[in-house]
Amino acid sequence: MSFFSTHKTLGILGGGQLGKMMLYATRKWDIKTSVLDPSPDAPSKLACDYFEVGDFKDYNTVYDFGKKVDVLTFEIEHVNLEALKQLEKEGVHVYPSAATLELIQNKSVQKDFYVVNNIPTAAHQNFDNLEQLKAAVLSNQLNVPFVWKSALMGYDGNGVNMVRDQKQIDQLPDVACLAELIVPFSHELAVIVCRSPSGEVVAYPTVEMEFHPEANQVEYVLCPSRLNKRITDKAQEVALHVSESFKHVGLLAVELFLTKNEDVLVNEVAPRPHNSGHVTIETSYTDQFEQHIRAILDLPLGNPENKVSGVMVNLVGAENHSGAVHYEHMNTILAMPGVTPHIYGKKDTRPFRKMGHVTIVNKNLEEARKTAEMVKKTIQVISK
Repeated sequence: MSFFSTHKTLGILGGGQLGKMMLYATRKWDIKTSVLDPSPDAPSKLACDYFEVGDFKDYNTVYDFGKKVDVLTFEIEHVNLEALKQLEKEGVHVYPSAATLELIQNKSVQKDFYVVNNIPTAAHQNFDNLEQLKAAVLSNQLNVPFVWKSALMGYDGNGVNMVRDQKQIDQLPDVACLAELIVPFSHELAVIVCRSPSGEVVAYPTVEMEFHPEANQVEYVLCPSRLNKRITDKAQEVALHVSESFKHVGLLAVELFLTKNEDVLVNEVAPRPHNSGHVTIETSYTDQFEQHIRAILDLPLGNPENKVSGVMVNLVGAENHSGAVHYEHMNTILAMPGVTPHIYGKKDTRPFRKMGHVTIVNKNLEEARKTAEMVKKTIQVISK
């Protein structure tokens, strides 16, 4: 099915920064696109052929939108699953499939899937509500401390809490959730795997992630990881096993813990382009966004290897700043060698909101990391 300079349409559920960056490839190849997003000012609006305002969690909205496209994908996994299932029955190609999404959308189901498929992961318990969790603590079936995760709607650090005492338990929301054993890890890693409908599979180099201590968001991504080849190869092997188990089509970002005993455990996955892969725009022969488009259109997959080392810095809204956004000291970072900023097009900032990212490339990864520190200290995402 050729999409180049035709009337065939690729639909994207979600018009945020991930959708916008996917559209870099579709614009380059003259592929017709339609985007659905609840915000009339979504970043993807400027780059697609057709933009529709609507709720991608609403059955009728997603179904009606999907009937007008030939291939449907998403930039956020919190979309209406039942609508995707019906569209598949009626011949629309949905990638990743509704079956894959159903296993991933609910984190309790996702964790159970790892156990059934012999995928290494931290021990966990599922709960229907907060009262069940409290009862498990009182009966010593669940020990404090633990990591609490909402079963649904968690992303970018939302829906995750480190619970260290009873007072914190009382403050948790009353929702379906899971409690996870705290992993004594030394590093957080990620591997992005891409799979086409024809079965072609590629994996990107293992990257190293450093998280912001308060926001629980990725602050830096180092590509490739500085760890030894034995560990990075093991991370890729685990990620490829996860990919094969899910039988997904498109990108699958696999987030991993490296324990102090050098075991590799799966934390969670995302069935779409991912923050850990933004660095590939500058560092890889084929970036993650183009790779996703190649996969879902069943085109030959590109080379995922690095052409240069790099570090990504997330640009998030400064604390105590909400309102119309202003990027302070942009000229200063643009004067730094190897620095490329990406601004997502969100007009309003708020504390820790993802507003953009900056990639720093250098043949020497340690030098890139030093420049990344300078970028982080220099640029400020504030309100006017």
